[in-house]
Amino acid sequence: MNQPETRAVQARYARRDSEADALRYSLYANAAALQAQQERLRAMARIWRAHGWSGLAGRPLLEVGCGSGGNLLDLLRLGATPRQLTGIELLPDRADAARTLLPEGVRILQGDACAAAIPDASQQAVLAFTVFSSLLDADYRQQFARQLWRWVMPGGGVLVYDFVIDNPHNHDVRGLPLAELRALFPGARLHSHKLTLAPPLARRLPAALITAAALLPALRTHRLTWAVKPT
Repeated sequence: MNQPETRAVQARYARRDSEADALRYSLYANAAALQAQQERLRAMARIWRAHGWSGLAGRPLLEVGCGSGGNLLDLLRLGATPRQLTGIELLPDRADAARTLLPEGVRILQGDACAAAIPDASQQAVLAFTVFSSLLDADYRQQFARQLWRWVMPGGGVLVYDFVIDNPHNHDVRGLPLAELRALFPGARLHSHKLTLAPPLARRLPAALITAAALLPALRTHRLTWAVKPT
């Protein structure tokens, strides 16, 4: 466990304006955030259907860096079984919010993911959404990826959603290009798709134009990557 890096992540989040973040990512108030979430859900369903899964019910699924539980709630909407869902969150207030939001059967663990007591090969999918970009220490990124890979059973995978370029306005994050993902999961078969209209642009566009603009690959800033562990 790299305690200096986890403390650094906590400090970076503490510097953020939580009220501004809440508005920026509000599905109700922000048309760009809603469009990005819906596009991501459609892409997740396509990836898993192409993988041969007829549904999510009964599958053990885990999200690391689950925040206040929004992505886990989306998995429930897609048909996941609450008692098969686990979330891990570093920040105590976010973990508490997830416990409040989600059904009682969903397990929420608070703390460093690299110290979490998750059995090896116990999960069919491990999700890491905008997590790697928050880890600025290269060695810790590798350690983190190895931990997630251990949790995945053969035939399952790690689902990574993250931006691929650096944000010049936020030095607390670093982009995760596809080449680095290949290096982090060298034994995986990768299925990757560019998604998400560049958020600074999307937030400035009228709602009616966001979906149309998102069709232009050059304006997409994120990737959804399914890293499959061979059987």
